[in-house]
Amino acid sequence: MLPDPRQTATDNDLQPVMPKLLPRPAALQTGPALLPRPAALQTGPALLPRPALLSASGAPASARPRTGPVCRGLPRPVRYVAWAVGAVVVGGVLGATAPNALRSIGAVAATRPGLLGWYSVRALGFLAYIILAASVLYGLLLSTKLLDAIAHRPVSFALHKDLAIAALLAGALHGTLLITDQSFNFTPRAILVPFASPYAPILVGIGQITFYAMAIVTASFYVRRHIGQRAWRTLHYVTFLAFIGATFHGISAGSDSGQAWAFWIYLTPIAAAVFLLSYRIVLSVSNHFASTSESRRSIGPAARRAPVADRGFLDPTFD
Repeated sequence: MLPDPRQTATDNDLQPVMPKLLPRPAALQTGPALLPRPAALQTGPALLPRPALLSASGAPASARPRTGPVCRGLPRPVRYVAWAVGAVVVGGVLGATAPNALRSIGAVAATRPGLLGWYSVRALGFLAYIILAASVLYGLLLSTKLLDAIAHRPVSFALHKDLAIAALLAGALHGTLLITDQSFNFTPRAILVPFASPYAPILVGIGQITFYAMAIVTASFYVRRHIGQRAWRTLHYVTFLAFIGATFHGISAGSDSGQAWAFWIYLTPIAAAVFLLSYRIVLSVSNHFASTSESRRSIGPAARRAPVADRGFLDPTFD
């Protein structure tokens, strides 16, 4: 007879029987044994030795030395003397001219206030020309690398750009204040449209075109990464045209061109620009021929027939 399934172990005075568990393997009790780490990974991968530089004859040569001037800055005493001399010069000029200028402005304001606009236009015109000349001369100094020994190149480039912006702003004020001049009826159209001026339209039109050329060159600083270094250099040749146009506009259309001080204001930057540009051309030609001769001596006949890469020949900016 089959046992009653409702009968429990207690009824039969029996204890439940549990199956015996298998013993745990010894490998699981102590954990899996790890493989030893390779010695190459413990000490790191061995680096290949740096290849030695070879000279043209095949013999080992030392690393190529740095060429060109290295920025060391001016000595501290020289800087103090330069700042002191600059402060004395600026203070002397202001002390000699400011009182007379203020008295003249006060007399004009009291008798003929309508001429204040005309004087402001003339003053801002000279200011814009001086700043533009400084920007051009500073760019030429950058291209010849004459400033690298006393100033860091990024700082010099930023100053060159700031001078261009300041010249553009002074030129914009010079043209805008023509509206206040009561001698001629300058309208916004006459100021913005070239050759539409009621006074000397051809001469003033050259000045207007010069202003737009300055604006293009100044804007190129902000799109330099997009247009490329070669296009940016080529566009910088417009700076020379703007400088020539501003000089011609100031001498021919300015009412103070016959004054001795105005003559020196125009002559000084023109002479400096001609000298630096001539020096830049001679330096570029000599570097070009020197590098070409050196490459012909150091490379094989097959490579000699390859075209010479662009070296920024007659570059008005810096490399």
